[in-house]
Amino acid sequence: MKLLQLFILLFALVTPICSAELADAETIQPNIVFILADDLAWSDLGCYGHPWHRTPNIDRLAEGGIRFTSAYASAPICSASRASLLTGKTTASLGFEFVTKGTPGRQNIDAPTALVAPPLTLNLPLTELTVAERLSDLGYETAFFGKWHLNQHFGRYLGWSPTHGPRQQGFQVAEEDFGAHPYSWGRNPPDAVNEEGKFVEDSMVERVCAYIRQPHDRPYFVMASSFYVHTPVRTPLEWLTNHYEKTIPADAKSRANRLIYAAFLETFDHHVGQILQAIEASGKSKDTLVIFFSDNGGHPEYTGNAPLRGSKWNLYEGGIRVPLIVRWPGHAMPGTENAVPTVGYDLPSTFVQAAGGSIDAVEGQAISFRGDITPKVEQRDLIWHFPYYHPETGYRKAKPTIGVDDFAVSKTKPQSAIRRGDYKLIWFAEDDRVELYHLARDPSEQMDLSQISPGKSAELKEALHRYLKAHHARMATPH
Repeated sequence: MKLLQLFILLFALVTPICSAELADAETIQPNIVFILADDLAWSDLGCYGHPWHRTPNIDRLAEGGIRFTSAYASAPICSASRASLLTGKTTASLGFEFVTKGTPGRQNIDAPTALVAPPLTLNLPLTELTVAERLSDLGYETAFFGKWHLNQHFGRYLGWSPTHGPRQQGFQVAEEDFGAHPYSWGRNPPDAVNEEGKFVEDSMVERVCAYIRQPHDRPYFVMASSFYVHTPVRTPLEWLTNHYEKTIPADAKSRANRLIYAAFLETFDHHVGQILQAIEASGKSKDTLVIFFSDNGGHPEYTGNAPLRGSKWNLYEGGIRVPLIVRWPGHAMPGTENAVPTVGYDLPSTFVQAAGGSIDAVEGQAISFRGDITPKVEQRDLIWHFPYYHPETGYRKAKPTIGVDDFAVSKTKPQSAIRRGDYKLIWFAEDDRVELYHLARDPSEQMDLSQISPGKSAELKEALHRYLKAHHARMATPH
């Protein structure tokens, strides 16, 4: 009897310790590596079905995690998208809807326009709470490398501001470097490289890899914000362009640009591979959440967004639907797909929830890490707001219509959009006109249902304008 009592006593003492250890194991904070591409199209990658682009490293990342098929950038243009994904707010809420510039003022369009766009926003306000600040509060070290583009250009194009750069927005480590991108070439382009398999070293990527490989005494969040595949699209890797010269069909539209772009993209894939290798070398791969994303759709002169309509700069699917890949061993099921619509301003909630925190005062929601999911929630609205014209220079000569695989810059006019379930409505400010599409049946947005389904059009238009009004969205106005 005494032996049984002793056993019960020992069990009572040990059980709380085991439970505490189990709780600690369940709340381990992962390292977070966020790889952000620049102007990468939804259909550019091999794992998204591109017929000739070689992207083995990104494809392998997708094989080890979840590939999202209905992921969206928050905006069809760089600065606005980045401001949104750092703060968890829509561009309408932020009042940051276009790209930052070197000087304040308004758009200078080279042709008459019916409306006037709002004044340019040059800096992400310091009052906005960024995901880096939120993760810092949860004990993370935060680091930023690459393209910022959220402050008025300081000293040079894309130069970081000493008052509104990454360090002022919550990143404890921040190193400014163009790497090997053509931005860094100036008047001295690198020598041609003809040795097959050889890539030019990129100092920005090396900084990211060195940071990941070094010892860390606490979890980290590192943002590897690439300059690729943004223009200027140029490459010294002649062995790569020679490869694509042999593999891209002779009748491919805009073939000369596509040859260079394919080599440019494969260079970016090589950089992603280096970062993934650094994670493996750190010995922390199983404890690392990797998220791969693009800030907006592809450039219309260099890549086709088919089957999606449109491109960077407009709110058709080609301008805002982007690749999203999540790898997190033990959480994200390898080799799966997720079709639930998600958007860039969901990322802060996703990062903070993964780190064990709770988040409020944002509009995004944490992304589900389950695979093979089909959308069931019909009432969640995704919102986009772009009250500007594009292009600023060349608007007069730009193509008047927006199609599929145009390979030409088109006129983009002030517009806003809402997606609810499978329906998406685009509202055009100049003439108060709407277009309505059912994306499950018509991902190319070729059949406008606004006249066929006037009730649905009215419902979504009212919801969109109610949102814009409630969030004091800045609007393009008459002269």
